[in-house]
Amino acid sequence: MAINLQKGQRETINAPKFVVGLGWDTNSSSTGSAFDLDASVFIMGDNKKILADDFFVFYNNAVSPDGAVEHTGDNLTGAGDGDDEQIKIDLSKIDPRATEICVVITIHEAEARRQNFGQVRNSFIRIFDAATNTDLLKYELEEDFSIETAVEFGRIYKRNNEWKFEAVGAGMKGGLQDYLNKYN
Repeated sequence: MAINLQKGQRETINAPKFVVGLGWDTNSSSTGSAFDLDASVFIMGDNKKILADDFFVFYNNAVSPDGAVEHTGDNLTGAGDGDDEQIKIDLSKIDPRATEICVVITIHEAEARRQNFGQVRNSFIRIFDAATNTDLLKYELEEDFSIETAVEFGRIYKRNNEWKFEAVGAGMKGGLQDYLNKYN
């Protein structure tokens, strides 16, 4: 049975290979435009900066150079139940300089479409074992991010040779470029 996390809670990940599933529902009738939420992953070192440009994994750079992180594809609508986007992670392959994997969701063209996370419901991040399809950890975002257009859902980080997950749930008013500026 999965451990349901609260914001700020940390839990050890006892599996070298797992999948990060991300899901959400949107209320597109409120803006007249369809929503396109995008998952992005920043693989960082001790200095909280991405190791190199190609360690920024998203729909246009689907696999990290070490092969440890793979984005499985962009979901343009978020329709349906379950995961809307997934990221496969194999910590046995991760670059030895990597100490943190940050998972961010942004709204594509949020400003032009006048959209924000206040119009997004049932958001979650879960970590599951792909072989058994068993949830290990799950964090449901319950805050109302009424002005934010980007949210750091969670981070996977290395501490004392152990990988852990932290339920972050921190919103940012701005887009993907703001995260790129922060982590570059």
